[in-house]
Amino acid sequence: ILIGILMISGAAFAQAEPKILFKMATIAPRGSFMMSLINEMDAEIRKATNNEVGIKLYYGGVQGDEKDVLRKIRLGQLHGGTFTGHGLGQVVPEIKVTELPYHFRNYNEVEYVRSALRPTMEQFFEERGFTVLGWNEIGFVYTFSKVPITSIEIARQQKWWMWEGDQLARAMFDAFGITPVPLSLKDVMTSLSTRMIDTASSTPYGAVAFHWYERFEYMNEHPTTNVQGATIVSHRIWKKVTPESQQRIKEICQPYFDRLSLHSRKQDRKSIEVLKKAGIQIVPFDAGEENERFNFIFETSVKARENLVGQLYSRDLLDRMLFLLEEYRKNHPDSHVEIIR
Repeated sequence: ILIGILMISGAAFAQAEPKILFKMATIAPRGSFMMSLINEMDAEIRKATNNEVGIKLYYGGVQGDEKDVLRKIRLGQLHGGTFTGHGLGQVVPEIKVTELPYHFRNYNEVEYVRSALRPTMEQFFEERGFTVLGWNEIGFVYTFSKVPITSIEIARQQKWWMWEGDQLARAMFDAFGITPVPLSLKDVMTSLSTRMIDTASSTPYGAVAFHWYERFEYMNEHPTTNVQGATIVSHRIWKKVTPESQQRIKEICQPYFDRLSLHSRKQDRKSIEVLKKAGIQIVPFDAGEENERFNFIFETSVKARENLVGQLYSRDLLDRMLFLLEEYRKNHPDSHVEIIR
């Protein structure tokens, strides 16, 4: 009888509405690893705060894309969400300094730089009225196309998708002399079908999950950038939480997002095999031209990053990021590029 009573009371606690419910949104699909992870995290948070705080997450973009979610947060209709670097950059433009194209070679470089800059970035979010619950990595991004892109001349002939409102992407396209087609994430698949666009950048997992790969035939082996993510919550709701519970929540969340980052890497590796089996061909750098071509690409990306000083980030922040990157490479001279094979 005692065991039955304990089971009933435990179930009632799990079902009880928390005093404070974080209403959040994500573009991650229902049934994804993100969903199970957040459910697990929510249960631990409710237990640790004695049901003071709980999380309700809307999945699959039902609340709109990241721009829509941010608008609803500002209106008080939502309290927060899980975002890619694109959405995070709408709140804190400085975050884009850790997503500069053709600067990061592999996961270890990304981790080293971003970990060192986290306190600074978290302070930026605090100043803009948000608290970061946890950081995660979305992954390395590669170019998908209908024709093999082996030169800047071919690249300029393509109709590239650009995430609407992405200043960093705009600066990169301008530097390369490419006129992109700005679209929201939810419009990409339709635009590929109608041939409004024929080239887009994505993580391998993203290309599979959103079925974009069905509209492409080629994928460049060299990554363009690594996208980070984070889950943020507005001070409008966060300030209602007791300091003790705030501390517990922060301690609970990051390990879950670390698991999400590792899962994303595994999913990318699996997705690469799916892409290959689907007939996607990997486009390498030609052996005889590799250095010359990459030097041109890197020099152009440097030009773009310099043009963004004072717009997205300060000179000091850019220099600090570059110093950390160089510091890591000096200590790890074997640092390699995360290319597709």
